Amino acid sequence: MTVKEGLIKEIKALNKQQLNEVKEYVAFLKFRSRFMPPPSFDENRIAKLYNKFAKEDRDLAEEGMTDYASSLIKEDRK
Repeated sequence: MTVKEGLIKEIKALNKQQLNEVKEYVAFLKFRSRFMPPPSFDENRIAKLYNKFAKEDRDLAEEGMTDYASSLIKEDRK
């Protein structure tokens, strides 16, 4: 079942008051869409940022592993 089909099924089950609320909400969505363009994403920029932060995360994790291993050894000696 598509989203549209699911919505139609749900709408058919609504009472008059609920239908009026849905009508108002649809009008609001249409109104809002005139002033708010959909967000645009630069996939290349997002990929570069992801790679940059993934590398930083790996570097920090590797640095932290040494400290973590040292603290485990100290704890075992106690």
